[in-house]
Amino acid sequence: MNIGYDKPLYIQPFDHRGSFQTKLFGWKGKLSDEQTADIAASKQVIYDGFKAAIAAGAPKEKAGILVDEQFGAAILHDAVANGYTTACPAEKSGQDEFDFEYGKEFAKHIEAFDPTFCKVLVRYNPESDEAMNRRQSGRLRELSDYLHGKGRSLFMFELLVPAEKEQLDRVKGDKKAYDVEIRPGLMARAIEELQDAGVEADVWKIEGLDRREDCEKIVAAAHRNNRDEVGCIILGRGENDEKVHDWLTTAATVPGFIGFAVGRTVFWEPLVGLLEKKTTREEAVAEIARRYRKFVDVFESAKGGR
Repeated sequence: MNIGYDKPLYIQPFDHRGSFQTKLFGWKGKLSDEQTADIAASKQVIYDGFKAAIAAGAPKEKAGILVDEQFGAAILHDAVANGYTTACPAEKSGQDEFDFEYGKEFAKHIEAFDPTFCKVLVRYNPESDEAMNRRQSGRLRELSDYLHGKGRSLFMFELLVPAEKEQLDRVKGDKKAYDVEIRPGLMARAIEELQDAGVEADVWKIEGLDRREDCEKIVAAAHRNNRDEVGCIILGRGENDEKVHDWLTTAATVPGFIGFAVGRTVFWEPLVGLLEKKTTREEAVAEIARRYRKFVDVFESAKGGR
C-alpha cells in the first residue's frame, strides 16, 4: 500500500456547515431551500476569491479547496472540471464523536465528486473516553481501507485534541498553556494510536504549534515505520493573522510540513462585511484573494529560508 502525499499543498477550506448556519447567518433548525441557497452563494464568494488568487499568481499546482457537498456541490464539480486540487468532508458536522455524514453510503458520495482528498475532522484525545476512541477508530479504519483499496481519493485527516478537564487542571485552566505544554504530545500519541488501529492518513491536518520541536515530533509520528511520504499541514483554528503567520512560519521550516489549510482567518471578516452590506461582493472576493495569497507567500517565504 502506497501511503502519503508530500507535494506542497495550500488549501482554502470552507467546508464549515453548522458554523455557517448558526454563527454566520444566525439560523437554527432545518433550513429552507432559500436559506440553503444563501449559504451556497456565500461559499461561491469564497471560491471566487480562491480563483482570483490563482489568476493573480498563486500557484495553481500547489493550491486547493476543501468544501462540502451540502452547500458546495456545484463548486466541487466546477473545481474538478478546472483541474483544481479538491477535498470533500466525510464527517457529520459538529459532533464530538466521528461518524459518517451519509452513513454506509459514504463511498457513493465520495465517488460522486471524485475529490483529490477525502477529509475527516476527528476529535481524538488519547486520555479521553477509551470506548469512544475505539468506536471512532473502527469507523475510520473502514474509511481508510476503502480509500486505500477501491477508492481513488487520498485520505486527509484533521486531528483535533480537545482538552480533558484533568489535563486543563494540570495547567490551572490555562488553555494556552495546554496548547503549548500538553497538546503536542497528545497529538503525537493520537497519530500513533490511530496508525496502530489501521487508520492510514496520507495528509495529517494539524492544529497550530508554537515550537519547532513540536512540529518535528508530529512529523516523526506521521513518518514512523516507513511512512516517509505522509504530509502534514497546519490549520488556522480561526485565529488572527499574526498567530496564523507565526504557526505557518514555524511549520514551514520543518521537513514534512507541506502547507496549510487556513479558512476562517481568510474569509470570515470579508463575508461578515458582505452580509452586513458594509462591502460589495467584488470587494469581498478581492479581500479573500489577498488574504489567501498572503498566507501562500508567508509559507513559501519561510520554506525558502529553511
